[in-house]
Amino acid sequence: MATLGLSVWVVDDDESVRWVLEQALKQANMIPRCFESGEAFFKALDLEKPDVLVTDIRMPGMSGLELMERLAERDPDLPVIVITAHSDLDSAVSAYQSGAFEYLPKPFDIDEAIELVSRAARQNGAVAGAGDAIAAPRMIGQAPAMQEVFRAIGRLSRSSMTVLITGESGTGKELVAQALHENSPRAAQPFIALNTSAIAAELLESEIFGHEKGAFTGADKRRIGRFEQADGGSLFLDEIGDMSVELQTRLLRVLAENEFFRVGGQTAVRVDVRVIAATHQDLAQAVKEGRFREDLFHRLNVMRIEVPALRDRREDIPELARYYLGQAAGELAVAAKTLSPGAIELLTSYDWPGNVRELVNICRRMTAIAAGREITERDLPQDLGGAAHADEAGDWTADLARWADRALREDGAPLLDEALPAFERTLIRAALRRARGKRLEAAKLLGWGRNTLTRKIRELGIDDA
Repeated sequence: MATLGLSVWVVDDDESVRWVLEQALKQANMIPRCFESGEAFFKALDLEKPDVLVTDIRMPGMSGLELMERLAERDPDLPVIVITAHSDLDSAVSAYQSGAFEYLPKPFDIDEAIELVSRAARQNGAVAGAGDAIAAPRMIGQAPAMQEVFRAIGRLSRSSMTVLITGESGTGKELVAQALHENSPRAAQPFIALNTSAIAAELLESEIFGHEKGAFTGADKRRIGRFEQADGGSLFLDEIGDMSVELQTRLLRVLAENEFFRVGGQTAVRVDVRVIAATHQDLAQAVKEGRFREDLFHRLNVMRIEVPALRDRREDIPELARYYLGQAAGELAVAAKTLSPGAIELLTSYDWPGNVRELVNICRRMTAIAAGREITERDLPQDLGGAAHADEAGDWTADLARWADRALREDGAPLLDEALPAFERTLIRAALRRARGKRLEAAKLLGWGRNTLTRKIRELGIDDA
């Protein structure tokens, strides 16, 4: 469908949002019509029908979710795009379960909004159905990368398909798995989690599938494994990339046939389990190297959710820190501490190699040891630029350490090949500035002879004019 002449209705109690969308839609050669309430929208709907509806969720009177529920009864094929300032997981799931075509958090990009409207118009109909969001684990994120995670959870909220969650260690992959379960048709059934890398390889098979009495030395009674415990619900297998190839073969059979044998068992056990797997490894590369079965990879990789590293969602760090400080205060039965602007700046600029898990531990530590009610930059650990921040002589080494950690994570290139020339250039330029360009004096400041300085200037391509 061409966008020329496309009828797009906007429902939002915020006049500025209505005006911005109206102007953008007109520029895109669409025909907008705006309403400040759901009631006004339905009065107009009695007379004509738009091609696409854009609505806010939280409005006085009739909410956006109530609007979509009523609309689902009258016109379930009308595609709806939800916009809201409350960009949390519950809002995303509620929007999708109520029949939204797409979910767009404020502040949104105008070009993205227009593209969504065009996509919505090209589809035959929005996802039908309505329902209330089920309480999900606490997930925080305004960053675009986290909004993509919320969208994925929302789209899968009526599904039981297998999901592969990828991301660095400590990013919160289990939290995403819990959210997938809690917002699925299996929410009332068990959610069983197992970190496959935390259990010895020789015990993992029994842990997953269970064993019969006498199956091996020490097996003095039957044991029900994690698959049977999760029957009807969801089984979360964390760090699936560490599983042995032999065990991968057994897992593949369960996914294909929904049955397995306990260790030492002769009777097949049938189960109905949704498998959610997670890994920090590149499984596609593991397949190429023969460490992971290709057929299992494709079975697990039906849907993939990439959880972003904390350094890729820095705008979420202040809110995450405040939340986990409050959580830590509850654990220790003390008043919640606050963060000074300087402390927030240091937390936001740090690269967090341990991701959210590292932030949680820092919040617990600061709650326990920071002297006052406000956590300042001096209270933070040295590797975050904290305690050493007041020690100007030590500042640059902390910065150098952070740079080295980041460089090794990104490409692993030889550090000294890049660091030494940069180090020498910095000191030479500082000495030349101090000596007002006099090379002999600058050489003395550096502890070199003039000829050495001249050679270094030439090698490093320094202009000391």
